[in-house]
Amino acid sequence: MSTETQQTTVGILGAGKVGTVLARLLIAAGYRVLIAGSGATSKIALTIEVLAPGATATTADEVASDSDIVILALPLGKFHTIPRDLLRGTLVIDAMNYWWEIDGIRDDLNDPRISTSELVQEFLPESRVVKAFNHMGYHDLDEGPKAEATPGRKALGIAGDNAADLETVSAIVNAVGFDPVVVGSLRTSISLEPGSELFGANFTADVIRDAVDRFPLSERGQLVTAARQ
Repeated sequence: MSTETQQTTVGILGAGKVGTVLARLLIAAGYRVLIAGSGATSKIALTIEVLAPGATATTADEVASDSDIVILALPLGKFHTIPRDLLRGTLVIDAMNYWWEIDGIRDDLNDPRISTSELVQEFLPESRVVKAFNHMGYHDLDEGPKAEATPGRKALGIAGDNAADLETVSAIVNAVGFDPVVVGSLRTSISLEPGSELFGANFTADVIRDAVDRFPLSERGQLVTAARQ
């Protein structure tokens, strides 16, 4: 546990399976964690106490205003409910995916020419968005953390447009027990979305790098397009 993690507050918008798993990982790494669900704080307080002891259940507005970094772990179709004004200047980690079963058939979320993280960035023009924590299943996230340099340690792909933010998110990924692999820009984050070779992956860093190198962005886009249809 480093001084940096102890001094950093990470907020999570979304108290479902991914949100609570990430809360546990972050708390174990020494971060202060705030988490908000879709309803009143009283509705999730007991759940958070049981599933993510040490995290503080609060409102979405308080998560946005009181956190150094905010993770989006909501259904993608609800991203317009994010308190945009309170996230000005904030580093936002997008862990969301488009699932038509949950979000419905949405043409606005289903355009193969643009990644869903680019849509989030458009909605949050004064925030800095990095894609991370979305392509590995929550069970593997929960069970997979290992100490740095452990043989066979699993990796997580991340994508973004700002080098300093990618470095910050890489440090978080490493702290919670995974090797960070930068796969490119927000545009390239389509390679981490449902339908891509990496989605659902529980791979080492070398395997993720190889998969990214073998598929041009155009081909990854075609894979995602086919999965979304």
